[in-house]
Amino acid sequence: MANSQQPTQHFFESQRLRLSYWAWGDEDAQPLILVHGGRDHARSWDGIAEAFAADHYVVAPDLRGHGDSDWSPGSEYTTAQYAVDLLTLVERFDQPMRVVCHSFGGQVTFIAAGAYPDRFASIVAIEGRVPGLFEEPEPMNPERFRTYVEQRRSLETRQVRRYPDLEAAIQRVREMNPRLSPEQARHIAVHAVREDGNELIWKFDNWSRPGVRRDEYTLAEMRGFIEAIACPVLYLVGSEAGVMRGMERWVEGLERVRPVKVEGAGHWVHHDQPERLIALAREHFGAG
Repeated sequence: MANSQQPTQHFFESQRLRLSYWAWGDEDAQPLILVHGGRDHARSWDGIAEAFAADHYVVAPDLRGHGDSDWSPGSEYTTAQYAVDLLTLVERFDQPMRVVCHSFGGQVTFIAAGAYPDRFASIVAIEGRVPGLFEEPEPMNPERFRTYVEQRRSLETRQVRRYPDLEAAIQRVREMNPRLSPEQARHIAVHAVREDGNELIWKFDNWSRPGVRRDEYTLAEMRGFIEAIACPVLYLVGSEAGVMRGMERWVEGLERVRPVKVEGAGHWVHHDQPERLIALAREHFGAG
């Protein structure tokens, strides 16, 4: 997306880590936090942030292990740690927060807002991830733990993916989401990589990947957190992604959660249909 307003970068401390966030707009305006998903970064929100910066103070953090934020010592990443980080950022503001979150960022937001409902004013969750959605995870046992150990140990020798130049990284971004325009893909890639010798590598820590990060919560436990959220939640699913996976069914019977299907969008609704997302979010915030 076009980058018409350059954000300012800031840092804060959480659980002994130095975490980055980017900000747009007037600090005295209504605060709005944008929470990205796994293997992503704060600057992928630029177009959405610019749309809200006229009447919000927009803040987009780089989650731990992502973007310009520190990696977690010991390579341990849990949803609870991410939720504490988010709450630490929320506490910097003296009023309940509006939030737009995506994928794993949705799960983090649900945990934080369920535990501290008074700190959240309104939530728009884009394909917010819910663990155990299709089947409850099996209890930990010796066999499962051996698999967990072997998976973790395999990462010690795993080689990071390297790219000879920015164009190769852009191509990989477009492979992940073919709906992206060339401008969108370039913008995402520029802020997603860093130099390593004569090559480029992704900024995110491989140990933070969903396949490595073990879910601490079951579907039933997540529903408990959602039920404890006091503010209205708009749950968006892409017509070509979430609905096809049945992700909308988990909100059935949840009083404060309203599911909406967004046509012509996959998992990245904010990239595939940004204007539709902005309109839905403004309507939701106005009604909240």
